[in-house]
Amino acid sequence: MKKTIWILVLTVLLLMVAFGVTCDDEGSQSDAGGKIGVVVTLLPQAEFVEKVGGDNVELTVMVPPGASPHTYEPTPGQMVALSRADMYAKVGSGVEFENVWMGKIIKQNEDMLVVDCSEGVTLLEMGAPDEHDEADHDHGGNDPHIWMSPENAMIMVENICAGLVQIDPENRLYYESNRDAYLAELAQLDQEIEKGLEDVTNRIFMVYHPAFGYLAHRYDLTMLTIEEEGKEPTASGLAHLMDQAEVYDIKVIFAGPQFDPKSAETIADDIGGRVVMIDSLARDYILNLQKIKETLIEAME
Repeated sequence: MKKTIWILVLTVLLLMVAFGVTCDDEGSQSDAGGKIGVVVTLLPQAEFVEKVGGDNVELTVMVPPGASPHTYEPTPGQMVALSRADMYAKVGSGVEFENVWMGKIIKQNEDMLVVDCSEGVTLLEMGAPDEHDEADHDHGGNDPHIWMSPENAMIMVENICAGLVQIDPENRLYYESNRDAYLAELAQLDQEIEKGLEDVTNRIFMVYHPAFGYLAHRYDLTMLTIEEEGKEPTASGLAHLMDQAEVYDIKVIFAGPQFDPKSAETIADDIGGRVVMIDSLARDYILNLQKIKETLIEAME
């Protein structure tokens, strides 16, 4: 009798160990209730992942609302989420947060798939000079703000989908169907912005932080920037910007919520204009770009 009981106990223990091993093998998908743990750097990427992954993903965003990717440092809680993640979708275009932290992020979870969202995107030079900008600036490095063009966003979505399929090939058709539906929305957004801006004659705008270069390039606009490479303009640089604002009849200076708009306000006061907030890092990507389109049209008309 005792021998039979011990056999039953050992059998139960062996089953428990086997079950435990199975759970461990599932990694973060098990921790997230069977979902794929995906980490992204920026809020706009959150919409990309959610639109493709649907209910199959558990999302963590590293740089939260109101924070700047140029200065943000991860929290202990975010590092824990990283240790359990299946996939990290990095922007890949030189965002400062990734330049500083990506090595440590990978060490936190070396089994995590890292997807480069910029693969296939043609990078632009940061602050590249144009025919309207006569100032002698030192333009160096690539512009990391690739998501600000719907065409680039479509490439980023393709890369995210490929990553999810690599992790979860059984649900390939689900991810690809979601991807195609969202790509159609992005294509429509691109057409809406192009059509909305086609009758605007004064196609020059001024912004504090140079986050809109890809948008300007896509729709044949000219972006004049106040801040360059994280530095405030000099007194002579500020005077030059004021002159440009008057020459090109600029009455609106754009600024983002992540930055101190003091220099923008100085220029706006000098030209009798105003500062208007637009956000390059909003989570609701399509809605945000539609708002930016309307704001640009109103400012440049």
